[in-house]
Amino acid sequence: MVSEAEHRPLGMFACELCALTAPYSYVGQKPPNTQSVVLLEESYVMKDPFTSDKDRFLVLGSRCSLCSRLVCVGPECSLFYSKRFCLPCVQKNISAFPQEIRQDMEKRKAPSKRPSSQPSSQT
Repeated sequence: MVSEAEHRPLGMFACELCALTAPYSYVGQKPPNTQSVVLLEESYVMKDPFTSDKDRFLVLGSRCSLCSRLVCVGPECSLFYSKRFCLPCVQKNISAFPQEIRQDMEKRKAPSKRPSSQPSSQT
């Protein structure tokens, strides 16, 4: 049986860019109840609410390695390239990133160019 302490959140994660909020239960690189998982950055983590498997978790986000802003892992807010970077810092320092990251950022900025025969996925 899972103890009450494992369900109790440590605090509330809040992305400083999109205002996503979620209770987190761990901050660090080695989430509890995991055998061989070591995250590449200090992350805010919560138990996966969609499963009863205590080994499952969701990474909510971490701090930008340049400005220390707390950001979620969503593609609209940050990217991971050896470290976590918020998109405003990526845009300010785009020339310091490799070509693949620059191309990815261009795709994110450009409006989707769908042929008129394909329906939009927006509702």
